[in-house]
Amino acid sequence: MTGPAVTSAASPAPTRPVRPAFPDPVPPEDPAAVRAARRNRTRRLIFAGAVGVGVRLVVIVAEFAAYLACGADVLLVDAVASLADVAASLALLAAVKYAERPPDDDHPFGHGRFEPLAGLQLGVLIVLLGAVLGGQAVWDAAREEVALNLPLWAAAVPLAAAVLLEITGRVVKNVGRREHSSALIAEAYHYRIDAGTSLIAAVGLAAAATVPDWGGLIDRGGAALLAALMIGLGAAAVWENLHQLVDGVPDDARFELVREAAASVEGVLEVEKVRIQHAGPDAHVDIDVEVNPEETVCEAHRTAQHVRAAVQSAWPSVREVVVHVEPYYEGDH
Repeated sequence: MTGPAVTSAASPAPTRPVRPAFPDPVPPEDPAAVRAARRNRTRRLIFAGAVGVGVRLVVIVAEFAAYLACGADVLLVDAVASLADVAASLALLAAVKYAERPPDDDHPFGHGRFEPLAGLQLGVLIVLLGAVLGGQAVWDAAREEVALNLPLWAAAVPLAAAVLLEITGRVVKNVGRREHSSALIAEAYHYRIDAGTSLIAAVGLAAAATVPDWGGLIDRGGAALLAALMIGLGAAAVWENLHQLVDGVPDDARFELVREAAASVEGVLEVEKVRIQHAGPDAHVDIDVEVNPEETVCEAHRTAQHVRAAVQSAWPSVREVVVHVEPYYEGDH
């Protein structure tokens, strides 16, 4: 006879500790405003460049019409040079638009360098044109003087063009400075050079109309002066764009902006190193912040996310912020 079956209660399965969910990303204070600021920067740059192209087209039409009326070769040359400038400006605007594209698999840090690269090429072009013009002026000076005899009214066309181009150059430069676009600043130098070219053409035409025997000498002297100006301004444009391409340090105001944004975040006790890489419309920030050493990893991570969001809200050009979190100790500074 068998006894009653013995049953044993099943031992409970071991329970795992409940872990908090991974914190959601912290967006900038107003993500739509950050995206809009980036779009508006590109629009302002393109609008300023498009206005300049429109002004140049007006100058081309006016100078070509004056050439047909009086036969002054200098007007034809200036009009053709302006036509080449329009092509260069359109290429620059295309680069500005392309530089605004977001990162992809081939360009994980974005396409911002296309903008200063276009500005660098424009600066090199200005230097080369200045060297060619200077060499031509020296060559012409060695030749026999040729008297020029043209109507005085012909000088009014390039004179008006010089005024228009100088005003446009100032507007473009202001936009470039405000938006920190070295490419657009190089374009502003280009407008100033074009204004100088038109002014020299006006002086040469006026001299040819009033003192024909000296007109050629005045024209060549002005061309040599313009060549020196082109080389100087072109070199400045090359340096400004090259500074961005080789990761030169941006101005101090950008560092102060980043520091103030990071320091405003609750939990940040100290802001240490700040490194900024800025090229065209894009900036990348690497920053060290110190927090309470008693914070958990999750709390420190959350603080770092808020730092990133604060920096991007303060400076919409920043695509990426790498935050290094360190413990804060009194007297360790």
